[in-house]
Amino acid sequence: MKAVLTRVSRASVTVDGETVGAIECPETGGVLALVGVGADDDASSWETMARKIAELRILEGERSVVDAGAPVLLVSQFTLMGRTAKGRRPSWADAAAGEVAEPVIAKIAEELRSRGIHIEEGRFGAKMKVESVNEGPFTVVVES
Repeated sequence: MKAVLTRVSRASVTVDGETVGAIECPETGGVLALVGVGADDDASSWETMARKIAELRILEGERSVVDAGAPVLLVSQFTLMGRTAKGRRPSWADAAAGEVAEPVIAKIAEELRSRGIHIEEGRFGAKMKVESVNEGPFTVVVES
């Protein structure tokens, strides 16, 4: 499992012109979490990823999402699992199938909500437009 976590002051996801998820957090900052589920991820990968999203100290003042009471916009992104070492066309062989990945993303969202974190989400499998204002800029790649 891989994620790109970006510190943002605002972020949103639209599908067919409709905003399906948005966060705005100019004071605390928030996190846009783009998450790719791998075909070989083990059963505990989602727990590790949820913990990292919640607890990594990536917000201003070395605070975590939990510390700051910051929101998260969670977006599934299978393309993070693309292999690009050879050729000119990415291979998606490492990405989990949709029917495997969708419940994993749902578990991550559920775990974050159980910690009291405000979560907004994209729409799984949809063609989404993701907009964000990166603060810092601060972006990290996380693997579990």
